[in-house]
Amino acid sequence: MKILVIIPCYNEQESIERVVANLKEHAPFADYLIVNDCSRDNTEKILRANGMNYINNPINLGIGGGVQAGYLYAKQNGYDIAVQMDGDGQHDPRYLAKVCQPVIDGEFDMAIGSRFIEKEGFQSSFMRRLGINIISLLIKILTGKKVYDVTSGYRACNRQLIEFFADNYADDYPEPEAIMSCVLNGYRVGEVPVVMEERQGGVSSIRSLKSAYYMIKVCLALVVDRISTKRKAGK
Repeated sequence: MKILVIIPCYNEQESIERVVANLKEHAPFADYLIVNDCSRDNTEKILRANGMNYINNPINLGIGGGVQAGYLYAKQNGYDIAVQMDGDGQHDPRYLAKVCQPVIDGEFDMAIGSRFIEKEGFQSSFMRRLGINIISLLIKILTGKKVYDVTSGYRACNRQLIEFFADNYADDYPEPEAIMSCVLNGYRVGEVPVVMEERQGGVSSIRSLKSAYYMIKVCLALVVDRISTKRKAGK
């Protein structure tokens, strides 16, 4: 199968070389595409100097727009599986084959690399875990599907979801909203245990007080999405 690793990238000059080197070493069977989302540091210079496979967004689209650009590329180039992987070094490519396997076997349409199944490696801060648990509970209430690591950006999708996400992908809170969108549209979502690392450079876009703000906004967005889906189904 043709596998593409989508790496959304914004200001990752400290980690992107290491991320690509590790990916080539531990997952040589996969192609990769870095989506540079108008980084303001030296990220693009590093990508160009090292001959990496990348595209530049014309404007900053955020994580959702960056990932969707990757799915559009995967669709246009006939990939069977697309894997999302962060550019900050948190996602270990040694688990990439494991994340892909349930999709290859036809067990899941989306397989999520979850740090909370075996609870090994970096588990994030207490406040982040609390927010993740609340969002996980809300998704369970809204869809009936229990997913533990709802904010994990380490996930593999089959060709059907590649085509779906190329046209339909959330802008603001893509990880939780993508899960709910998949479940509500009849796609099969499951989790695979992985070990994650702390980010190897740069600064997270969700930190300190922003964690609480993020949790409130994503919960509201999920509720609105669910109401909107019900209304569309009723028409």
